[in-house]
Amino acid sequence: MTSATRKLNLNVGINTTGYLGNAWKYRTGSRHDINDPDYYRRLTELAHRGLFDAVFFSDHPALMTDPNGRPFHTIDPLILCTALAAQVPDIGFVATMSSTYNSPYNLARRTQSVDIVSGGRLIVNIVSSFNPNVAANFGSEPLPPRSERYAKASEFLDVAKKLWASWDPAREGDIPDGRFWDASSAHAIDHVGDHFNIKGPLNVPRGPQGHPVIAQAGASEGGIELAARHGEIIYCNILSRGAGQAFGRKVKDRAAAMGRDPSGIRIVPGLVVILGDTRDEALRKHELFSGAGSEDGLIARFVKENGIDPDGFDPDAVLDAERFIPDPNRLQAVGMGLGLSDLLAHEKITARQAVRRSEGHHRLLLGTPDEVADAIIDLWADGTVDGYTLQPPRAPDDIVEFIDRVVPILQDRGVYRTHYEENTVRERYRLPHPVAG
Repeated sequence: MTSATRKLNLNVGINTTGYLGNAWKYRTGSRHDINDPDYYRRLTELAHRGLFDAVFFSDHPALMTDPNGRPFHTIDPLILCTALAAQVPDIGFVATMSSTYNSPYNLARRTQSVDIVSGGRLIVNIVSSFNPNVAANFGSEPLPPRSERYAKASEFLDVAKKLWASWDPAREGDIPDGRFWDASSAHAIDHVGDHFNIKGPLNVPRGPQGHPVIAQAGASEGGIELAARHGEIIYCNILSRGAGQAFGRKVKDRAAAMGRDPSGIRIVPGLVVILGDTRDEALRKHELFSGAGSEDGLIARFVKENGIDPDGFDPDAVLDAERFIPDPNRLQAVGMGLGLSDLLAHEKITARQAVRRSEGHHRLLLGTPDEVADAIIDLWADGTVDGYTLQPPRAPDDIVEFIDRVVPILQDRGVYRTHYEENTVRERYRLPHPVAG
């Protein structure tokens, strides 16, 4: 692990037209961008100019066919990241992959290969698929129960780690003349478990990072268990200091109870930034990009999304946290839905205030570049978070604004890099190198 001075870590999401579903109407570019590899190359080059740690691709292997919406996931992220890594230096790549609908051997082989050819720049975001439409794309079996999906995901990563370490050329001894290699540098893993029986070894050697950095998204009980056991970079929904510190303690205490050193965990929640020359300008842009049109529209959306009876609802009354705890058995992702109730458990705020604190289930920062930089540094400085995954409402426009107007402030305040130094994303995140098997 590098001993370099702690710096703010920043990833940036570059899915299709940007993070917010209605903001595409106000972006630069055409609707054909979303299937154009050159478009993603341009976004990655832009992110490289901004010195981001990595570009982030979420994924959902099903096409959303709502005619009033837009496709959000198109080209397979691992394939796209492989192509981009050959064209853009330095920057890392976060590729989201499902443990529910993958085999550990294929995933381990493909991701270790990408990590080698990229020089150690891959982060694998392992998710448990929750949409029945995804299940229907992989056969007639229904979506497994949540508890089974998380148990499978945990074993999936146990197997992947064993496979990633199963062929290590560093274990080679003296090789006799006439023999190409020391076959004892590879060993079978002989894994027998509840979900997988896999012999191994992997036919790709150990990579420059030991294995790709493991990211994990989710704050439900199953998600926290998976994060504590395997996660190195935790992508989550943190809306306040109190909620963030409570979440960090929970994950790290669980990791320690499992015998894992919690210092190898980085908290990197999502962040939506909308800039203006004044705060009022940023507020108006929020109303426009969200599709709500006004503050009253934002409140009406809040009421509808949370199943509140609009008759007699007072947007200036303090909200009750327990009213907003998501059903743990719902089909949708539970973890991201916990952000609001966790916020309300630590702060007494109203609906009028809440609609300006979160957008797309992530922390929303509205204001001038200086105000946004202050708010970013605020939760980072005391260790509540290690960085953020910026989710721009519009791509490329809001990425450009952030790089041109916020990054220089972060650099001037000494919290953000001025050039790339480390070769691998593991070093960049100050994460320990996995112990050789």
